[in-house]
Amino acid sequence: MLPPEHVLTRDLADWLPRQRWFGGKDAPIEELSIGIATELLAGDPGLHHLVLDVRQNGASDRYQVLLGVRRDLPDRLRYARIGAPPDGGAKEQVYDAAHDPDLTRTLLEDLAAGASVGPLRFRHVPGARIRTDLTSLPITAEQSNTSLLFGDDYICKLFRRLSDGINLDLEVNLALTRAGCEHVPAVHGWIELEEADGAGGEPVTLGLLSDYLRTGADGWSLAIASVRDWFAHTTQPEEDEWAELDASAAGGDFAAEAERLGAATAQVHRALADAFGVTVVPADEIRAMAARMNAELTRTCRDVPGLAPHAKALTGAYIDLAAQAGPLAVQRVHGDYHLGQVLRSESGWTLLDFEGEPARTQRERRALSHPLRDVAGMLRSFEYAARFLITRSGTVPLESGGHLETRAHAWAARNRAAFCRGYAAAGGADPAAHAVLLRAFEFEKAVYEVRYEARNRPAWLPVPLKSLAHLTA
Repeated sequence: MLPPEHVLTRDLADWLPRQRWFGGKDAPIEELSIGIATELLAGDPGLHHLVLDVRQNGASDRYQVLLGVRRDLPDRLRYARIGAPPDGGAKEQVYDAAHDPDLTRTLLEDLAAGASVGPLRFRHVPGARIRTDLTSLPITAEQSNTSLLFGDDYICKLFRRLSDGINLDLEVNLALTRAGCEHVPAVHGWIELEEADGAGGEPVTLGLLSDYLRTGADGWSLAIASVRDWFAHTTQPEEDEWAELDASAAGGDFAAEAERLGAATAQVHRALADAFGVTVVPADEIRAMAARMNAELTRTCRDVPGLAPHAKALTGAYIDLAAQAGPLAVQRVHGDYHLGQVLRSESGWTLLDFEGEPARTQRERRALSHPLRDVAGMLRSFEYAARFLITRSGTVPLESGGHLETRAHAWAARNRAAFCRGYAAAGGADPAAHAVLLRAFEFEKAVYEVRYEARNRPAWLPVPLKSLAHLTA
């Protein structure tokens, strides 16, 4: 039995801002209400699915919560409690049930059965046989969603902040799964919400169940290990300053993997074009895009003065793009492509998370673009990886990092070139032949990074600024 609604909403309003995946930490909650409540499992423990309406700054967002209810909360779940501990009276305790493997198995059972519970629909891919005997473990490192590992078989991503309609991650991954693309994890099922008004709109995606790559290592970790090895590499006394630029000299060279990643990226882009089609937009739209890039630069310079010294070079890149604008083929792309969105397993590289940039609107995330936008995102990620260890070291600030900054630049340059080489060789648009377009995309991404870091991780702000100092020189 749930607590009285006024008590539950009060406790949720106190608990919600402390969750990593809550997107409104910069403003107080003005109002929180339970829009939809669905009982998935009765008894003790019980499981309820909640859709919360959260009002901040005059606008509303929706979040989903799996709410567990127990009379006696075991020690292993006390960290997930919502609300104050009981005062000794006999009353139920509520908690975030995403952390309770006794309850999350219900999700697998309903997905396997293709169940409908109230407005919730549990779908599975035709022919998929979903195991229901697996125990879940939440991944605590994820920022904007919650993912559950079910044994070594599945990963179930629960979208905490809900968007209208079909989530891009489901839409794209499902299409690529049906096309047999080997560079994405196969989709087995998904959870969706049928809106009560039934106005003919699309159902809202709540969760996505797909293959778990148990042997996979994420690209960011592999790249950081390579940078660490390069920073620790000792040059011989007789070697000159050029030794600091030869990033291949260290044992943990990443360039071969970067080249293979470029090839996998091109293959996914080709699969996206086949699945969703290609559209050619006129030159006027490219000029309008360049104007939007420059307007965003102006706004960001106003908010982050440290970007202003680079503004002239960035504006010049956008002017060059507008001056050379011609018809351009656009298609579905990844949209938020970086080393943290890829896994290297024994079978090769796999691309993850096709949701788009979290700070963009749903319309912006869904917009078609040229595949080189993703290439630019990965090139920016190599810049981040190269400087991450310097930024994290309190003894070596970026401004006075000496030879480490030289080495960071050399590592980034080597792996950027390898990625582009692999991308072009596998049939992607040759970055060297589209230098003006790629440069504009990369500068646009860097401006986005500057704004994001200034708002969310100020300690990281030197990373995009320092890389821009090299790229605009």
